[in-house]
Amino acid sequence: MADKNGNSGDKLVYFLIGAGIGAITALLFAPKSGEELRSDIADATRKGIDYARETGRDISERAGDYYQDRVEQIADLSARSKDAVSEITDRGRDLLTRQKSQLSAALEAGKQGYREAKRADSAAAEEV
Repeated sequence: MADKNGNSGDKLVYFLIGAGIGAITALLFAPKSGEELRSDIADATRKGIDYARETGRDISERAGDYYQDRVEQIADLSARSKDAVSEITDRGRDLLTRQKSQLSAALEAGKQGYREAKRADSAAAEEV
């Protein structure tokens, strides 16, 4: 993508240089007085400078717009990422809470079973 932008900028520069050389050559070979020729060269130069400034402003505006668009896209992506991480974290907490509850219930059931088994063994030992 950088190559495309660089090439179009290079093409613009080459075009402007070629246009300037062509304009100066045309003016030099035109049958005009020195004062008219200098005036025409000055006008062509002013027009070229104005065109370069305008093009520079346009490129600057487009670059600013492009930059702003990317900033907004990154902010949006960041917000969506934060939301996704929060959602995954909440799911993880819920799952951990359920697993903890199930483990606690299983341990309690195991303890209760052990107590009942111990009572049954004690009762069986007393009968003998």
